[in-house]
Amino acid sequence: MQSEDSRVNVTEYPKFKNDRGVTEIQIGVKEFKCAGVAAPHDHPHIYLNMGGADSIICPYCATRFRYNADLGSGAIPADSVFEE
Repeated sequence: MQSEDSRVNVTEYPKFKNDRGVTEIQIGVKEFKCAGVAAPHDHPHIYLNMGGADSIICPYCATRFRYNADLGSGAIPADSVFEE
């Protein structure tokens, strides 16, 4: 009996948080996860994809994320990058 390879291809996306409570965070990626705020008060870490748009609003915390290609993997404010 042959067994199928059950490994799943998992992609890790950068995560961002909004501890400052700002209305907009600039980020250098279009696919990412939003955590809301730092643990233990975070919301589910959800995947967001801007697609062809230049911004997206998180449905949990209402933070607007705006794409800024100059940032690479960074963010403005800089402390919005979620470190695990």
